Amino acid sequence: MNLKEELHGLSDKLEQFRRKFAAAEKRGDKGIMLQFTQEINKVTKRIASVKAQQTRELSKQGGSVAGLKFKRVLTKAEQADMGKLKKSVKGLVVVHPMTALGREMGITQVTGFAPKEF
Repeated sequence: MNLKEELHGLSDKLEQFRRKFAAAEKRGDKGIMLQFTQEINKVTKRIASVKAQQTRELSKQGGSVAGLKFKRVLTKAEQADMGKLKKSVKGLVVVHPMTALGREMGITQVTGFAPKEF
């Protein structure tokens, strides 16, 4: 299971526990409330851990992409025919500013990174 799926599942569990906690609180059931408080704390800690792991992986990936020797903003024509561009440039990595990697790297335009000039 990848991190994104795990994070989604944990968020679903957290919401479920919160609903059950609210129902137990309405009934005034102290034992169940304590149990769900502990579960909510556990899941919250796990979510924080997964998010930190995602950030570390993203930073690592961003560092390897930024480490490529050549980079430049892609023109609209190149963006329109991405398949042709990728076939002509070996090792090309295209980063879009709206992806997580693009936001992490602070890119404002679609940029291509490659080991050689293109």
